[in-house]
Amino acid sequence: MTAEENVSQEAVVKRLKRIEGQLRGIQNMIESGRDCESVLVQIAAVRSAVESVGALVLNNYMRLCFRGSDQADSAALSSLARAIAVWGRVHVGEGDR
Repeated sequence: MTAEENVSQEAVVKRLKRIEGQLRGIQNMIESGRDCESVLVQIAAVRSAVESVGALVLNNYMRLCFRGSDQADSAALSSLARAIAVWGRVHVGEGDR
């Protein structure tokens, strides 16, 4: 694994740990009876963070798929198409329906 990949992997893990902390904070907010609007704001922030991590992972995947070749072979293209299809199933919000 190259240093560039390690940095990307570390960045993804760091973001996921931050999301994990946000989720624990939301649980605490609910248990302590915080108002619904504040809880929803935090849930929206987590949703945005998860979407951002997903986009980063997809971007990294695309770079890895096409590394070392001037042209993408059919297996790499099929693999990339599957990854994009999986990411496309993620519901992004009202405006994207």
